[in-house]
Formats: sequence, structure tokens, C-alpha cells
Amino acid sequence: MTIFWHGQSCFQIISSQGKNNHVNIVIDPYSEDIGLKVPKLAADILLVSHGHHDHNNVKAVGGNPFLVSGPGEYEIKEVFIQGIPAFHDSSLGKERGTNTIYTIETEELKLCHLGDLGQKELTSEQIDKIGQVDILMIPIGGVYTISAKEAVKIMSQIEPNIIIPMHYQLPKLKLKLDGLDKFLKTMGMKKLDSLPKLFIKKKDILPEEAKIIVLQP
Repeated sequence: MTIFWHGQSCFQIISSQGKNNHVNIVIDPYSEDIGLKVPKLAADILLVSHGHHDHNNVKAVGGNPFLVSGPGEYEIKEVFIQGIPAFHDSSLGKERGTNTIYTIETEELKLCHLGDLGQKELTSEQIDKIGQVDILMIPIGGVYTISAKEAVKIMSQIEPNIIIPMHYQLPKLKLKLDGLDKFLKTMGMKKLDSLPKLFIKKKDILPEEAKIIVLQP
């Protein structure tokens, strides 16, 4: 499995399904009016966590993908996806509607993308539905989603093996979010080297440790 981060909450996941057979999954493509440029993307499966323009630019993704845009259970091309209802509350103190958390199971790995989660903590029902997670994609930029401090609490609820931070300030992003440094400081870390992509297999998951991986957009 190869995971790319394209900024904001947009990920591309390429899952190997045997020799010369891959499934492309894209999550939360954004509108370029936020200041970031969407790369040329094509997908078999497209996930949208909620209807805001920095997450739902479905026209940017080619390949005639199967679109998932809400709660439910789906099985497409041997990939099992679960959409879990959540809230998109904001630290601005305004109600911002609903959000969908997605779990994705493929290649014996379970991923969880929290979308624009704004809840200060997960409910017991959400934790049960999410289950044991290998790789967690979590927003950390505050303002529109959870803050770095709240992200740490939710990480402790889910207990993933690998954490990939998302939805934080980038140089060209027109939205004003907290930066990665605030999250790392909250975690007691100074700096982490970033990777252009994450290539991972089930055998690479070490159950006794939790690791933060920063991807380059």
C-alpha cells in the first residue's frame, strides 16, 4: 500500500490487489480557491467526509470512481469501507453540521480518516465502530476542526499504530490554521523529517509502538 497526502485532508491510497492490479482511493479533494493545487487524480473509489468546498471537489478526480459521501457500509473491489456519523463542531463556537469518519480495510490493514472532526472526544459508540486501527489520519489545525490538544486526546481513544497529521497550515493555504509545530510541541517533539509518500505493509506494523509520520503535500 502506498499513501500520498496532497494537503488539507486530501489523501490518495493505492492498494495492491495482486500482480498488476491496484485500487486507487481518493479522500476529500479540495477546491483550488483555498490556495493549494490539486494534482491530477484518478480513482476507483472516492470518499467525501462532508460538503464543504475544501473537501468535496469531486470534479477534480477522474476515472469515474464509486462515490461514498456519508455513513454506511460499502464493499468495492475487495475494499471494505465504513462511514461513521460524527459532528463538525468548530472551536469558533459555531455549529458546522455533520461529518463522516471513514474506516478503510484493505491489504490486511485498517485505516481511519477522521474528516473535519470537531468533537472534543469520540463517543463510546464511535470508538466501537472504528475498532482497532493501524493508520489514523487526524486533523490537528484547530479553528474548523479539533486542536492539537484535542487531537492527542482522540489519538489516545483510538490507539492507532501510525498517526498521519492533516488539515494544518501550509505556506500557500489561504485558510488560517494552526501549524504542524504546535502539534509536535504538544506531543513533546521538536521536529520530524517528512516523507514524500508512505509505503507500508501489514508486516511493518509494530503493535507495541505508536509512530507519527509526516507526509509532504
